[in-house]
This record gives sequence, structure tokens and C-alpha cells, in this order.
Amino acid sequence: MFIGHWAPALVASTHPKAPKLWILFVGGQLVDFAFFTFVLLGIEHMRIVPGITKMVPFDLYHMPWTHSLLGTVGWAAALGALVWWLLQSRIAGLLAGAVVVSHWLLDLLVHRQDLTLVGTPPKLGLGLWNHPWIAMPLELGITLAALLFYKRRTEGKMLPFMVMAGVLLVLQLGNWFGEQAREMSAQVPITGLVAFTIPVLLAWWLGTSRTLRATQG
Repeated sequence: MFIGHWAPALVASTHPKAPKLWILFVGGQLVDFAFFTFVLLGIEHMRIVPGITKMVPFDLYHMPWTHSLLGTVGWAAALGALVWWLLQSRIAGLLAGAVVVSHWLLDLLVHRQDLTLVGTPPKLGLGLWNHPWIAMPLELGITLAALLFYKRRTEGKMLPFMVMAGVLLVLQLGNWFGEQAREMSAQVPITGLVAFTIPVLLAWWLGTSRTLRATQG
């Protein structure tokens, strides 16, 4: 799952007490931000195995701190506590934390069996990356639904919204149909970090250009 991880962020942002959209976008990919950073630091590990799934060539064989359910809840608690403290809003903190936890649940749908509950076996994953005709419509569908939900419940400039939708689509198509890495190098996690950062920056722009409709207040 890639752009689908931002669907919960878009939905959560329409709550009157939600934190800024860009904060929720960070939350949607927080464990992947952490994972690729940990890969660069040698704390967690992955390798490239072409054909390991039909859609993604990543063997994510060691990621106990980010992609275990326990680890994800830890990251969620950290972001939620920070948002709660900064905004003095329990609801904002809970929303931010919930978006982080949604990452693991969405990954559970598409990953091969490389997720864990506490960092050790059993390993879990429903493996939709081996079923592109399900995974692709699912990812596009939940992202489009979230974008339309966000648009309906907010008002303001349309340009940032259209740019966000277009960039998410381009990033996802590039992820699916672009040239895939054949061997592991620092370029793989760095590319991932850049790809996650671009929508976060766009979310800042989008969040400053649209507000909740009065009927939602």
C-alpha cells in the first residue's frame, strides 16, 4: 500500500478538532518514514528479490520496530502524545494516533507474510500484492473515496486539491509501472523518503487553502 495510506489522513482531517492535514499525512506514513530511515542506519533490513510478489520486489525480512503491531502502536502513541501536548487537544492526539495505526492494518491487506504482532513470528499478511487486479482497484478506490470525502466536507481553492490528486496518481502509477530496483542500495530508501515527503508538503499547501464547511462546525 502506498497512496492508500493517506486515505485515513484525509478522512480524519475533516473532524473539527483534527490536527493540520500535513501532520496527519506524516502520521499516515510515519512507520515507513521510520522504516526507510532505519534501513539507512542499519537498524532494520530489506533486500530486493525480483518476483517475490507480483507487484513489489521487496523482501522485508527484518522490521520489528516499525511494522510489528506493537511497534506501530508505539509510533502512534508517540505522535498522538506529541500532538495532544502541542495542541492541548485529546481528540487531535487520538486522531493522529489512529491514522498511524491504520498503516499497519492497510499493510496487512497487501503485504506478503512479513508483518508481525510483536516483532517475532508468526508473520502475517494477506498477500494482495500477488493479486494486482484486486490490489490496484482497492488502492485507487480508497484514495479516491477519501479525496472526494475531503472535498465534500471542505471548501476553498480547487487548484491545490487537483494538484494533490494528480501527484498522488502519478506517484502511484510510477510505483506500479516504473522501473523497479534490481539490487539493494541506499537509493531505494532515499527514493521512498522523497516520495513520502512530496505529498506531505502538498498536504501543507492543501490544508492552508481549504477549511471545513460551516455545516461541519
